[in-house]
Amino acid sequence: MKVVNLKQAILQAWKERWSDYQWAINMKKFFPKGATWDILNLAEALLEQAMIGPSPNPLILSYLKYAISSQMVSYSSVLTAISKFDDFSRDLCIQALLDIMDMFCDRLSCHGKAEECIGLCRALLSALHWLLRCTAASAERLQEGVEAGTPATGEKQLAMCLQRLENTLSSTKNRALLHIAKLEEASSWTAIEHSLLKLGEILANLSNPQLRSQAEQCGTLIRSIPTMLSVHSEQLHKTGFPTVHAVVLLEGTMNLTGETQPLVEQLMMVKRMQHIPTPLFVLEIWKACFVGLIESPEGTEELKWTAFTYLKIPQVLVKLKKYCHGDKDFTEDVNCAFEFLLKLTPLLDKADQRCNCDCTNFLLQECNKQGLLSEANFANLVAKRSADREHAPQQKSSENANIQPNPGLILRAEPTVTNILKTMDADHSKSPEGLLGVLGHMLSGKSLDLLLAAAAATGKLKSFARKFINLNEFTTHGSGESTKTASVRALLFDISFLMLCHVAQTYGSEVILSGSSTGAEVPFFETWMQTCMPEEGKILNPDHPCFRPDSTKVESLVALLNNSSEMKLVQMKWHEACLSISAAILEILNAWENGVLAFESIQKITDNIKGKVCSLAVCAVAWLVAHVRMLGLDEREKSLQMIRQLAGPLYSENTLQFYNERVVIMNSILEHMCADVLQQTATQIKFPSTGVDTMPYWNLLPPKRPIKEVLTDIFAKVLEKGWVDSRSIHIFDTLLHMGGVYWFCNNLIKELLKETRKEHTLRAVELLYSIFCLDMQQVTLVLLGHILPGLLTDSSKWHSLMDPPGTALAKLAVWCALSSYSSHKGQASSRQKKRHREDIEDYISLFPLDDMQPSKLMRLLSSNEDDANILSSPTDRSMNSSLSASQLHTVNMRDPLNRVLANLFLLISSILGSRTAGPHTQFVQWFMEECVDCLEQGSRGSILQFMPFTTVSELVKVSAMSSPKVVLAITDLSLPLGRQVAAKAIAAL
Repeated sequence: MKVVNLKQAILQAWKERWSDYQWAINMKKFFPKGATWDILNLAEALLEQAMIGPSPNPLILSYLKYAISSQMVSYSSVLTAISKFDDFSRDLCIQALLDIMDMFCDRLSCHGKAEECIGLCRALLSALHWLLRCTAASAERLQEGVEAGTPATGEKQLAMCLQRLENTLSSTKNRALLHIAKLEEASSWTAIEHSLLKLGEILANLSNPQLRSQAEQCGTLIRSIPTMLSVHSEQLHKTGFPTVHAVVLLEGTMNLTGETQPLVEQLMMVKRMQHIPTPLFVLEIWKACFVGLIESPEGTEELKWTAFTYLKIPQVLVKLKKYCHGDKDFTEDVNCAFEFLLKLTPLLDKADQRCNCDCTNFLLQECNKQGLLSEANFANLVAKRSADREHAPQQKSSENANIQPNPGLILRAEPTVTNILKTMDADHSKSPEGLLGVLGHMLSGKSLDLLLAAAAATGKLKSFARKFINLNEFTTHGSGESTKTASVRALLFDISFLMLCHVAQTYGSEVILSGSSTGAEVPFFETWMQTCMPEEGKILNPDHPCFRPDSTKVESLVALLNNSSEMKLVQMKWHEACLSISAAILEILNAWENGVLAFESIQKITDNIKGKVCSLAVCAVAWLVAHVRMLGLDEREKSLQMIRQLAGPLYSENTLQFYNERVVIMNSILEHMCADVLQQTATQIKFPSTGVDTMPYWNLLPPKRPIKEVLTDIFAKVLEKGWVDSRSIHIFDTLLHMGGVYWFCNNLIKELLKETRKEHTLRAVELLYSIFCLDMQQVTLVLLGHILPGLLTDSSKWHSLMDPPGTALAKLAVWCALSSYSSHKGQASSRQKKRHREDIEDYISLFPLDDMQPSKLMRLLSSNEDDANILSSPTDRSMNSSLSASQLHTVNMRDPLNRVLANLFLLISSILGSRTAGPHTQFVQWFMEECVDCLEQGSRGSILQFMPFTTVSELVKVSAMSSPKVVLAITDLSLPLGRQVAAKAIAAL
């Protein structure tokens, strides 16, 4: 018999009562040309014929079951066919369809092409929608049955539907396929959400609690599908988080002027990567602040820490509140953190003793003011701490009873900064005396440092500095003035000059620089600071043209210093004097060395220099410091003696106003300027102790010890202690400067790989990450671009990648990569700008980028393993193939970090594809697991976008990585190609 179509063949088989295998054999005879049954819609045709009557046709159903078992038809075609049946009143037919689903719904798979796998995802989505509609219809009938008094039949069918729903959804693999389908077909997902709502309304009136809870469970599973990747369990077994601690300490010690936003982002990154619960996270921030308060050196550093704790950190928490979900929850978390903090009585008592006040109370008030605590919680916490302090060791002694505590002073200084900024905006020429009064008040005691710390912590220091630069510029022009106005002008010049030097030394010269637009005239102070002011790591040439001004001006200045008994003020152009003083000092020094001038004359000249304005002495010493560097040991004596002469104060009746206060600042500036050169020449100059503290964190490195020993030593101490203190941070920073990024990173990684105990390696990772924050961008480039590839490609080093140090290194590498990638679009902080930047060319020559034809590049980038012809030749596996097509325009491959990441993922891909397994393969697995673990839901632009699509199928072969969640996490699901790759990998699991 000649069979024209499928329907005829099925009818013939039914009429002649063929058995299922007979039917299959005959079907292959009727359609011999290797026809794929899905193209002929076999599953749909069989179902259509089987469901014609009121009950299903058992023989034709047996054909369908045979076709499913022998894989004549794909699961997706069967699911699609089932989801087209919509006569839910025919119980027996529905029951038969549910039985068919039972055959394979808990073990769906597809080993075909990527398009077929995507087809399976879509079919499963349709089947889910059909099941929901079927469940709703059964529930409605059950309700009608209850009203009519016959509930039993409806209940049985509803239970069957819910059971199938539960079976389908309880498989993670199915939920992953549905996750992909949702992204493929957003409209179908919306339909599912509507069906879910409708079903919820119907089932709300259901009397059977078991069925109701089963339905709720299914609803929860469906709702969890879109957020499958964002569920991470928080760490509840730990209470200390040294990374948070160190990041806060580092920021407070070295970057008070930094913006709050990068700090907030960095803290959030650490919180996410380490899965830290919010209350413990906030607690760790407070702990670090109190430790900083207790151990900061007296003076400026202590004021900086107080400003950081009381002004900056509350602002940071206000921003963190926006990141953490819900206002209410965050205030509750802050309250909870304070509850924990109050239990750390020894820490709080020690801080109270150091600051001579109730530190916690000030902090609670500030948090309450910022809306971080509710009134009730605030009152409760204050009462608890007060009660606790009753039992504290006696705080007040008679001598410190009158000392005002720093937290109170800092909080009062903050509004004063705003007022001073307003005062400085006024026209200086109108009331210079009034302005002088304000500035004189700022100079007394520790007022200046208090105000600067408050300005730095609240982001106002740059504008503060600009105002002083404008004032300094204003005083450079004096014409037709009386003696009185001349002395006021000299004082305004001097005070603004000294303050700016002090700011540059305390907070870094970046705060001063305006980055003024091209063409605008650069103010005198900026010019002087950039060319003439000695700073750490800045070498000045004493013969530079900037130190060689107009010779006639120099001669007149030398004559003025040498002849007159004291400096004249009227018509004096102070900025010119400051620029000429270096050449004048050279003349005077030469005259002294050649015996033309006696020591008495030198004393008179130095008295003259520092007698009226201290800034002249500062400019003179700036040149002398550069000059001394160039001299042999035996030639230095007279220059150093001159510095000594300039450093001592002048005891004279007719000095200008605020002389003592100005000398205090001058000496502090001179001490900072000379520190480097004095250390190198092993000379000592006793700067008059004028109430200013010696330089903190200076000369930390022990003399005559190799820096590698110092590095391993300090790291061992930090590891043993479990946290990084401010002093260690400064030692690490100095070592990073001295040894360079590669030396620093390489030696610390070697220390990590020596550890053999799991808890030690984990602690080492947390500490190393925080130490690397000293210059995260450069360290990451070295770690991912040099050190890791070196370890992974050299088989003699593979043994060092064994667990636990290997796991720890993988974790550290991912943390560094994520931090650098998320922040490298932002600005480097001021402390990082000072360091030598590795040239981008180094990375371009390290990883050559082929400039291929765009069309070929396009093919390479969007390739997956179905395109065998593209990936067949190994030379085509250039670095470019590691990128997805969407990034051709969005990722700048001239960026060193992007190159390094793309190259590393290419290396990972080749390790997975190679025939050799070993610790390096295991390392790659840990690296990828950590990437998945730290992944933020929906974070476009994650480092995983640099992974070639072909890596996915290789990774799935590694047993530990063969989970649907991992596949979803490591593919770029925003791209159609990414979804195909993911669907193919998951369907094959």
